[in-house]
Amino acid sequence: MEENPVNIFVMNCDVCCSFPLSDMLAAHLKYKGIGTLLVKKVSAESASEFGEIVADAETGELLHYAEKPETFVSEWINCGVYIFTPEIFLAIQGVASERNNHGTLRRVSSFEALHFTTKSTQADFVRLDQDILTPLAGKRKLYTYETQDFWEQIKTPGMSLKCSSLYLAQYRLTAPDLLAKGDKSNSAKFVGDVYVHPSAKIHHTAKVGPNVSISGSARIGPGVRLIGCIILDDVEIKENALISHSIVGWKSIVGRWARVQGVGDYTAKLGITILGEDVQVEDEVVVTNCIVLPHKTLNLSVHDEIIL
Repeated sequence: MEENPVNIFVMNCDVCCSFPLSDMLAAHLKYKGIGTLLVKKVSAESASEFGEIVADAETGELLHYAEKPETFVSEWINCGVYIFTPEIFLAIQGVASERNNHGTLRRVSSFEALHFTTKSTQADFVRLDQDILTPLAGKRKLYTYETQDFWEQIKTPGMSLKCSSLYLAQYRLTAPDLLAKGDKSNSAKFVGDVYVHPSAKIHHTAKVGPNVSISGSARIGPGVRLIGCIILDDVEIKENALISHSIVGWKSIVGRWARVQGVGDYTAKLGITILGEDVQVEDEVVVTNCIVLPHKTLNLSVHDEIIL
């Protein structure tokens, strides 16, 4: 609350979207409520995985909110991006105070008493969705703003790759100058949406894309093929290696003719390959659908493993 803000943005850390904050703010100021939620229409089958909302089609008012309901409520979901006025803290304080007052009156079971010092009690925190949004719905205090753009939750490692591809596609519309262009005779061949940091070095015989992001000071050798991957800072990919559906961590080295690859199942636990920081994959080694923790050297081919 420093400098007395008029409005406060709150965003879940696992959300991937275009974040239309300016448009949300304009709608929020028009509504004159204490909060505005970013919402999106999804399929009825997937809606129950999120907070489902019912809103007035004309006014945008939030009429009903149910967090991951067991029965179908609506195809509209909460996207985890909010604008609140400072009045939201009064609502939080009210919930906390009510719980504390209730806690002094209720009987404590022997089980609760036994675990009191090691377990968090209900009054230790306030849940934004169940404790704030649900009771305030239908009271002309909360409103909704619909996004037509992409929206995903990053719930698995593989979703990082999918979200990267979504942002690269957005660059095509909003910042096309950020995408690599293979329009010089001595440049690498780029396919689809590719981002290359200005300090990265790519051999002109490499082929990169689609959906590839290459970070600072990365070195991509002759004949390398990169597909659907994220290459982080100071990575070296040696000649004729292939990286597909993978994230290669900082300062890692992939040897000659090596393959670091995944099947590209973004929802699976091991649907992609992730190399942690400073991992060395030796020449001709194949790594498939693995998560490799930092500072490891792989001199044998591995697949479907978590390497500690």
